[in-house]
Amino acid sequence: MDPLQYSFFSYPSSYGEHKYAVSTTRSTCSSPVFFSDYWDVVEEIKSVCETNRPHSGALRYMHGNADSFGGNISTLARFSYFDHQNDNIEVPCGFLKNFPVSDSDRIAMEQCDSVVVVSAIFNDHDKIRQPKGLGSNTLQEVCFFMFVDDVTLKAFEHHGLISMSSTEYKIGAWRIVKVAKENLYENPAMNGVIPKYLVHRLFPNSQFSIWVDAKLQLVVDPLLLIHSLVISDDVDMAISKHPLYVHTMEEAMATARWKKWLDVNALKEQMETYCENGLQPWTPKKQPYTSDVPDSALILRRHGLGSNLFSCLMFNELEAFNPRDQLPFAFVRDVMKPQVKMNMFEVEVFEQVAVEYRHNLKSSDGTTLKKVSYQGRAKRAHPDFSYVNGSCCSKCQKYLWMMWGESSKD
Repeated sequence: MDPLQYSFFSYPSSYGEHKYAVSTTRSTCSSPVFFSDYWDVVEEIKSVCETNRPHSGALRYMHGNADSFGGNISTLARFSYFDHQNDNIEVPCGFLKNFPVSDSDRIAMEQCDSVVVVSAIFNDHDKIRQPKGLGSNTLQEVCFFMFVDDVTLKAFEHHGLISMSSTEYKIGAWRIVKVAKENLYENPAMNGVIPKYLVHRLFPNSQFSIWVDAKLQLVVDPLLLIHSLVISDDVDMAISKHPLYVHTMEEAMATARWKKWLDVNALKEQMETYCENGLQPWTPKKQPYTSDVPDSALILRRHGLGSNLFSCLMFNELEAFNPRDQLPFAFVRDVMKPQVKMNMFEVEVFEQVAVEYRHNLKSSDGTTLKKVSYQGRAKRAHPDFSYVNGSCCSKCQKYLWMMWGESSKD
Protein backbone atom coordinates (compact mmCIF):
# COMPACT_ATOMS: atom_id res chain seq x y z
CA MET A 1 0.00 0.00 0.00
CA ASP A 2 3.08 2.28 -0.02
CA PRO A 3 2.19 3.71 3.40
CA LEU A 4 3.00 7.31 4.29
CA GLN A 5 6.26 7.44 6.22
CA TYR A 6 6.40 11.08 7.26
CA SER A 7 4.96 12.54 10.46
CA PHE A 8 1.81 14.62 9.96
CA PHE A 9 2.64 17.04 12.74
CA SER A 10 5.48 17.72 15.16
CA TYR A 11 4.09 18.09 18.68
CA PRO A 12 5.94 19.97 21.43
CA SER A 13 7.10 17.68 24.22
CA SER A 14 4.87 19.52 26.71
CA TYR A 15 1.71 18.36 24.94
CA GLY A 16 2.17 14.66 25.75
CA GLU A 17 -0.20 13.34 23.09
CA HIS A 18 0.82 9.73 23.74
CA LYS A 19 0.69 9.70 27.53
CA TYR A 20 -1.63 7.37 29.44
CA ALA A 21 -2.27 4.67 26.85
CA VAL A 22 -4.74 2.03 28.02
CA SER A 23 -3.13 -1.40 27.89
CA THR A 24 -4.88 -4.43 26.47
CA THR A 25 -4.47 -8.04 27.52
CA ARG A 26 -5.03 -9.35 23.99
CA SER A 27 -1.66 -9.75 22.27
CA THR A 28 -3.19 -11.70 19.39
CA CYS A 29 -6.51 -11.62 17.55
CA SER A 30 -8.50 -14.83 17.33
CA SER A 31 -11.27 -13.15 15.27
CA PRO A 32 -9.24 -11.53 12.50
CA VAL A 33 -10.57 -9.07 9.95
CA PHE A 34 -9.00 -9.50 6.52
CA PHE A 35 -8.11 -6.49 4.40
CA SER A 36 -8.09 -6.46 0.61
CA ASP A 37 -5.28 -4.94 -1.46
CA TYR A 38 -5.07 -1.21 -0.72
CA TRP A 39 -5.23 -0.06 -4.33
CA ASP A 40 -8.16 -2.37 -5.08
CA VAL A 41 -9.96 -0.85 -2.08
CA VAL A 42 -9.27 2.71 -3.25
CA GLU A 43 -10.70 1.98 -6.70
CA GLU A 44 -13.72 0.11 -5.36
CA ILE A 45 -14.67 2.89 -2.93
CA LYS A 46 -14.25 5.47 -5.70
CA SER A 47 -16.55 3.41 -7.90
CA VAL A 48 -19.16 2.99 -5.15
CA CYS A 49 -19.18 6.74 -4.44
CA GLU A 50 -19.54 7.65 -8.10
CA THR A 51 -22.30 5.11 -8.65
CA ASN A 52 -24.30 6.20 -5.61
CA ARG A 53 -24.14 9.93 -6.29
CA PRO A 54 -26.62 11.44 -5.57
CA HIS A 55 -27.79 9.31 -2.63
CA SER A 56 -30.83 7.11 -3.05
CA GLY A 57 -33.36 6.65 -0.29
CA ALA A 58 -32.36 9.86 1.51
CA LEU A 59 -34.48 10.98 4.43
CA ARG A 60 -36.45 14.22 4.52
CA TYR A 61 -35.64 16.25 7.62
CA MET A 62 -37.81 18.47 9.79
CA HIS A 63 -37.06 22.19 9.61
CA GLY A 64 -38.04 25.10 11.82
CA ASN A 65 -36.94 27.07 14.85
CA ALA A 66 -36.82 25.63 18.37
CA ASP A 67 -35.37 26.52 21.74
CA SER A 68 -32.93 23.61 21.53
CA PHE A 69 -30.89 22.10 18.72
CA GLY A 70 -33.02 18.95 18.66
CA GLY A 71 -36.38 20.45 19.58
CA ASN A 72 -37.00 18.65 22.92
CA ILE A 73 -39.57 16.38 21.28
CA SER A 74 -42.03 14.51 23.51
CA THR A 75 -41.78 10.74 23.99
CA LEU A 76 -44.96 10.04 22.03
CA ALA A 77 -43.82 12.23 19.15
CA ARG A 78 -40.30 10.71 19.06
CA PHE A 79 -41.60 7.15 18.97
CA SER A 80 -44.01 8.00 16.13
CA TYR A 81 -41.02 8.27 13.77
CA PHE A 82 -39.61 4.80 14.49
CA ASP A 83 -41.79 3.12 11.84
CA HIS A 84 -40.60 4.90 8.70
CA GLN A 85 -42.85 3.65 5.91
CA ASN A 86 -43.45 6.94 4.12
CA ASP A 87 -40.44 8.69 2.54
CA ASN A 88 -42.42 11.94 2.41
CA ILE A 89 -42.56 12.17 6.21
CA GLU A 90 -40.04 14.65 7.62
CA VAL A 91 -37.97 13.15 10.44
CA PRO A 92 -36.69 15.29 13.35
CA CYS A 93 -32.91 15.13 13.20
CA GLY A 94 -31.40 18.13 14.97
CA PHE A 95 -30.63 21.46 13.31
CA LEU A 96 -33.82 23.03 14.64
CA LYS A 97 -31.36 25.66 15.81
CA ASN A 98 -28.35 26.90 13.85
CA PHE A 99 -25.13 24.87 14.14
CA PRO A 100 -22.57 27.62 14.91
CA VAL A 101 -19.55 27.09 12.64
CA SER A 102 -17.88 29.44 10.18
CA ASP A 103 -18.96 29.68 6.54
CA SER A 104 -15.54 28.46 5.35
CA ASP A 105 -15.79 25.35 7.55
CA ARG A 106 -19.35 24.73 6.37
CA ILE A 107 -18.26 24.90 2.72
CA ALA A 108 -15.36 22.50 3.39
CA MET A 109 -17.76 20.08 5.08
CA GLU A 110 -20.12 20.17 2.10
CA GLN A 111 -17.23 19.55 -0.31
CA CYS A 112 -16.26 16.30 1.42
CA ASP A 113 -18.02 13.87 -0.93
CA SER A 114 -16.46 10.45 -0.28
CA VAL A 115 -15.19 9.28 3.13
CA VAL A 116 -14.99 11.48 6.22
CA VAL A 117 -13.32 10.71 9.56
CA VAL A 118 -14.85 12.76 12.37
CA SER A 119 -13.93 13.38 16.00
CA ALA A 120 -14.54 16.04 18.66
CA ILE A 121 -12.90 17.47 21.76
CA PHE A 122 -14.93 19.67 24.08
CA ASN A 123 -13.81 21.14 27.40
CA ASP A 124 -10.17 20.14 26.63
CA HIS A 125 -11.14 16.59 27.58
CA ASP A 126 -8.68 14.77 25.27
CA LYS A 127 -5.55 15.17 23.17
CA ILE A 128 -5.60 15.46 19.41
CA ARG A 129 -3.68 12.55 17.88
CA GLN A 130 -2.71 11.85 14.28
CA PRO A 131 -3.95 8.74 12.46
CA LYS A 132 -1.34 6.10 11.63
CA GLY A 133 -1.00 3.51 8.89
CA LEU A 134 -2.45 5.65 6.10
CA GLY A 135 -1.89 4.60 2.51
CA SER A 136 -0.25 7.02 0.09
CA ASN A 137 -3.56 8.03 -1.54
CA THR A 138 -5.74 8.23 1.56
CA LEU A 139 -5.37 11.95 2.28
CA GLN A 140 -6.69 12.64 -1.23
CA GLU A 141 -9.72 10.42 -0.69
CA VAL A 142 -10.54 10.96 2.99
CA CYS A 143 -11.40 14.14 4.93
CA PHE A 144 -10.41 14.44 8.60
CA PHE A 145 -12.48 16.86 10.73
CA MET A 146 -12.09 17.60 14.45
CA PHE A 147 -14.81 19.67 16.18
CA VAL A 148 -13.69 21.71 19.20
CA ASP A 149 -14.93 24.46 21.53
CA ASP A 150 -13.19 27.62 22.77
CA VAL A 151 -11.69 25.87 25.81
CA THR A 152 -10.02 23.23 23.62
CA LEU A 153 -8.91 25.81 21.06
CA LYS A 154 -7.19 27.87 23.77
CA ALA A 155 -5.42 24.71 24.97
CA PHE A 156 -4.15 24.14 21.42
CA GLU A 157 -2.85 27.72 21.35
CA HIS A 158 -1.26 27.34 24.79
CA HIS A 159 0.85 24.45 23.48
CA GLY A 160 1.68 26.22 20.21
CA LEU A 161 -0.36 23.86 18.02
CA ILE A 162 -2.26 26.72 16.34
CA SER A 163 -2.28 30.49 16.09
CA MET A 164 -5.52 32.15 17.16
CA SER A 165 -4.91 34.86 14.55
CA SER A 166 -5.69 32.32 11.80
CA THR A 167 -9.13 32.13 10.24
CA GLU A 168 -8.80 28.38 9.56
CA TYR A 169 -7.02 25.77 11.67
CA LYS A 170 -5.17 22.62 10.68
CA ILE A 171 -3.22 20.24 12.91
CA GLY A 172 -1.63 17.48 10.87
CA ALA A 173 -4.31 15.50 9.04
CA TRP A 174 -7.14 17.16 11.00
CA ARG A 175 -9.05 20.25 9.95
CA ILE A 176 -10.15 21.95 13.17
CA VAL A 177 -13.71 23.28 13.28
CA LYS A 178 -14.56 25.69 16.08
CA VAL A 179 -18.07 25.31 17.48
CA ALA A 180 -19.60 28.11 19.55
CA LYS A 181 -21.04 26.02 22.37
CA GLU A 182 -22.95 28.98 23.84
CA ASN A 183 -25.51 28.47 21.08
CA LEU A 184 -25.85 24.72 21.68
CA TYR A 185 -25.93 22.65 24.89
CA GLU A 186 -24.47 23.52 28.27
CA ASN A 187 -23.11 19.98 28.61
CA PRO A 188 -19.96 19.46 26.44
CA ALA A 189 -20.76 15.73 26.13
CA MET A 190 -24.09 16.56 24.50
CA ASN A 191 -22.36 18.89 22.05
CA GLY A 192 -20.08 15.99 21.14
CA VAL A 193 -23.17 13.92 20.31
CA ILE A 194 -23.95 16.22 17.36
CA PRO A 195 -20.96 15.27 15.16
CA LYS A 196 -21.08 11.71 16.51
CA TYR A 197 -24.65 10.97 15.45
CA LEU A 198 -25.48 13.67 12.91
CA VAL A 199 -22.37 13.27 10.77
CA HIS A 200 -24.58 12.60 7.73
CA ARG A 201 -26.17 16.03 8.18
CA LEU A 202 -22.93 17.91 8.82
CA PHE A 203 -21.40 16.27 5.74
CA PRO A 204 -24.43 15.97 3.43
CA ASN A 205 -22.41 14.83 0.41
CA SER A 206 -20.22 12.24 2.12
CA GLN A 207 -21.03 8.61 1.45
CA PHE A 208 -19.10 6.88 4.23
CA SER A 209 -17.99 8.07 7.65
CA ILE A 210 -15.96 6.93 10.62
CA TRP A 211 -16.57 8.39 14.05
CA VAL A 212 -13.46 8.17 16.26
CA ASP A 213 -13.68 9.17 19.92
CA ALA A 214 -10.87 11.60 20.70
CA LYS A 215 -9.51 9.14 23.27
CA LEU A 216 -8.58 6.86 20.32
CA GLN A 217 -5.76 6.95 17.81
CA LEU A 218 -6.67 5.25 14.55
CA VAL A 219 -3.83 2.93 13.47
CA VAL A 220 -5.38 1.30 10.37
CA ASP A 221 -6.18 3.10 7.14
CA PRO A 222 -9.85 4.25 7.19
CA LEU A 223 -10.44 3.08 3.61
CA LEU A 224 -9.42 -0.46 4.57
CA LEU A 225 -11.71 -0.34 7.62
CA ILE A 226 -14.72 0.91 5.64
CA HIS A 227 -14.16 -1.73 2.97
CA SER A 228 -13.62 -4.65 5.33
CA LEU A 229 -16.20 -3.90 8.05
CA VAL A 230 -18.98 -2.22 6.01
CA ILE A 231 -18.74 -2.80 2.26
CA SER A 232 -17.57 -6.44 2.33
CA ASP A 233 -20.25 -7.35 4.91
CA ASP A 234 -22.92 -5.35 3.01
CA VAL A 235 -24.12 -3.52 6.12
CA ASP A 236 -25.30 0.00 6.94
CA MET A 237 -22.90 0.41 9.83
CA ALA A 238 -20.30 -1.35 11.95
CA ILE A 239 -19.61 -0.94 15.65
CA SER A 240 -17.69 -2.87 18.30
CA LYS A 241 -19.37 -4.95 20.97
CA HIS A 242 -18.92 -3.80 24.57
CA PRO A 243 -16.08 -5.67 26.29
CA LEU A 244 -18.15 -6.54 29.39
CA TYR A 245 -21.90 -6.15 28.92
CA VAL A 246 -24.46 -7.80 26.66
CA HIS A 247 -27.76 -6.50 28.08
CA THR A 248 -28.82 -2.85 28.15
CA MET A 249 -29.82 -3.09 31.80
CA GLU A 250 -26.28 -4.16 32.72
CA GLU A 251 -24.99 -0.95 31.18
CA ALA A 252 -27.71 1.11 32.91
CA MET A 253 -26.76 -0.35 36.30
CA ALA A 254 -23.08 0.30 35.65
CA THR A 255 -23.88 3.87 34.60
CA ALA A 256 -25.51 4.45 37.98
CA ARG A 257 -22.92 2.47 39.99
CA TRP A 258 -19.92 4.30 38.53
CA LYS A 259 -21.71 7.67 38.53
CA LYS A 260 -21.48 8.11 34.78
CA TRP A 261 -24.79 9.98 35.10
CA LEU A 262 -25.75 11.26 38.52
CA ASP A 263 -29.53 11.43 38.19
CA VAL A 264 -30.26 7.76 38.90
CA ASN A 265 -33.99 8.36 39.02
CA ALA A 266 -33.85 9.77 35.47
CA LEU A 267 -31.94 6.65 34.38
CA LYS A 268 -34.67 4.49 35.92
CA GLU A 269 -37.38 6.46 34.13
CA GLN A 270 -35.48 6.13 30.84
CA MET A 271 -35.16 2.36 31.17
CA GLU A 272 -38.81 1.97 32.17
CA THR A 273 -39.84 4.04 29.14
CA TYR A 274 -37.94 1.63 26.91
CA CYS A 275 -39.18 -1.50 28.71
CA GLU A 276 -42.76 -0.28 28.37
CA ASN A 277 -42.29 0.29 24.64
CA GLY A 278 -40.61 -2.94 23.60
CA LEU A 279 -37.06 -3.21 24.95
CA GLN A 280 -36.09 -6.84 25.53
CA PRO A 281 -32.86 -8.36 26.90
CA TRP A 282 -30.49 -9.89 24.41
CA THR A 283 -31.11 -13.52 23.38
CA PRO A 284 -29.84 -15.55 20.41
CA LYS A 285 -33.17 -14.73 18.73
CA LYS A 286 -31.76 -11.25 18.11
CA GLN A 287 -29.14 -12.63 15.73
CA PRO A 288 -27.44 -11.37 13.60
CA TYR A 289 -27.10 -8.72 16.32
CA THR A 290 -24.63 -10.30 18.73
CA SER A 291 -25.08 -7.89 21.64
CA ASP A 292 -27.33 -5.12 22.92
CA VAL A 293 -24.45 -2.97 24.19
CA PRO A 294 -21.81 -1.41 21.92
CA ASP A 295 -18.50 0.24 22.53
CA SER A 296 -19.43 3.31 20.55
CA ALA A 297 -15.95 4.87 20.51
CA LEU A 298 -15.61 3.75 16.88
CA ILE A 299 -18.57 3.82 14.48
CA LEU A 300 -18.36 3.15 10.74
CA ARG A 301 -21.31 4.09 8.52
CA ARG A 302 -22.50 3.86 4.95
CA HIS A 303 -24.70 6.93 4.61
CA GLY A 304 -28.16 5.88 3.46
CA LEU A 305 -31.66 5.29 4.73
CA GLY A 306 -30.76 2.64 7.34
CA SER A 307 -27.85 4.31 9.12
CA ASN A 308 -29.24 7.84 8.71
CA LEU A 309 -32.58 6.95 10.30
CA PHE A 310 -30.84 5.08 13.12
CA SER A 311 -28.59 8.07 13.78
CA CYS A 312 -31.50 10.54 13.82
CA LEU A 313 -33.54 8.39 16.22
CA MET A 314 -30.50 7.91 18.47
CA PHE A 315 -29.82 11.64 18.61
CA ASN A 316 -33.42 12.37 19.61
CA GLU A 317 -33.21 9.88 22.49
CA LEU A 318 -29.90 11.30 23.69
CA GLU A 319 -31.31 14.81 23.78
CA ALA A 320 -34.42 13.58 25.58
CA PHE A 321 -32.53 11.76 28.34
CA ASN A 322 -28.72 12.02 28.53
CA PRO A 323 -25.64 11.59 26.27
CA ARG A 324 -24.94 7.99 27.43
CA ASP A 325 -25.46 6.43 24.00
CA GLN A 326 -25.24 2.75 25.03
CA LEU A 327 -28.60 3.07 26.82
CA PRO A 328 -30.97 3.76 23.88
CA PHE A 329 -28.86 1.77 21.40
CA ALA A 330 -30.67 -1.60 21.46
CA PHE A 331 -34.12 -0.04 21.83
CA VAL A 332 -33.66 2.13 18.74
CA ARG A 333 -32.02 -0.67 16.75
CA ASP A 334 -34.68 -3.29 17.59
CA VAL A 335 -37.81 -1.13 17.32
CA MET A 336 -37.05 0.96 14.21
CA LYS A 337 -38.42 -0.02 10.81
CA PRO A 338 -36.89 -0.67 8.37
CA GLN A 339 -34.22 -2.38 10.46
CA VAL A 340 -30.64 -1.26 10.20
CA LYS A 341 -28.08 -3.79 8.92
CA MET A 342 -25.29 -3.79 11.47
CA ASN A 343 -21.95 -5.52 11.92
CA MET A 344 -21.15 -5.74 15.64
CA PHE A 345 -17.52 -6.83 15.50
CA GLU A 346 -15.44 -8.32 18.28
CA VAL A 347 -13.70 -6.25 20.96
CA GLU A 348 -10.33 -7.69 20.01
CA VAL A 349 -10.76 -6.31 16.48
CA PHE A 350 -11.41 -2.86 17.95
CA GLU A 351 -8.24 -3.13 20.02
CA GLN A 352 -6.17 -3.99 16.93
CA VAL A 353 -7.36 -1.06 14.78
CA ALA A 354 -7.18 1.71 17.41
CA VAL A 355 -5.09 2.60 20.45
CA GLU A 356 -7.05 3.91 23.43
CA TYR A 357 -5.78 6.59 25.81
CA ARG A 358 -7.10 7.96 29.07
CA HIS A 359 -8.83 11.33 29.10
CA ASN A 360 -6.82 14.42 30.03
CA LEU A 361 -5.72 14.43 33.66
CA LYS A 362 -4.44 18.01 33.59
CA SER A 363 -5.75 21.16 31.93
CA SER A 364 -3.49 23.20 29.67
CA ASP A 365 -2.37 25.37 32.60
CA GLY A 366 -1.25 22.29 34.56
CA THR A 367 -4.06 22.23 37.09
CA THR A 368 -6.06 19.07 37.74
CA LEU A 369 -8.88 18.78 35.25
CA LYS A 370 -12.15 18.36 37.07
CA LYS A 371 -14.97 16.38 35.53
CA VAL A 372 -17.70 18.77 34.47
CA SER A 373 -21.05 17.90 36.03
CA TYR A 374 -24.39 19.47 35.20
CA GLN A 375 -26.45 17.46 37.63
CA GLY A 376 -25.10 18.41 41.06
CA ARG A 377 -25.08 15.62 43.62
CA ALA A 378 -26.18 12.09 42.78
CA LYS A 379 -29.92 11.59 42.94
CA ARG A 380 -31.02 8.16 44.12
CA ALA A 381 -33.83 6.35 42.36
CA HIS A 382 -37.25 6.17 43.98
CA PRO A 383 -37.59 2.87 45.92
CA ASP A 384 -40.14 1.39 43.54
CA PHE A 385 -38.00 -0.26 40.88
CA SER A 386 -39.55 -3.66 41.58
CA TYR A 387 -42.77 -2.56 43.27
CA VAL A 388 -45.19 0.17 42.25
CA ASN A 389 -47.72 1.35 44.87
CA GLY A 390 -46.86 -1.66 47.01
CA SER A 391 -47.55 -4.30 44.38
CA CYS A 392 -45.25 -6.06 41.96
CA CYS A 393 -44.06 -5.13 39.36
CA SER A 394 -42.21 -2.24 37.73
CA LYS A 395 -42.25 -1.78 33.97
CA CYS A 396 -38.83 -3.47 33.68
CA GLN A 397 -39.50 -6.45 35.95
CA LYS A 398 -40.24 -8.80 33.05
CA TYR A 399 -37.01 -7.65 31.40
CA LEU A 400 -35.05 -8.40 34.58
CA TRP A 401 -36.62 -11.84 34.98
CA MET A 402 -35.67 -12.72 31.42
CA MET A 403 -32.16 -11.29 31.81
CA TRP A 404 -31.59 -13.30 34.99
CA GLY A 405 -33.16 -16.43 33.48
CA GLU A 406 -35.91 -16.56 36.07
CA SER A 407 -39.62 -17.23 35.72
CA SER A 408 -42.18 -14.56 36.66
CA LYS A 409 -43.82 -17.26 38.85
CA ASP A 410 -40.68 -17.94 40.94
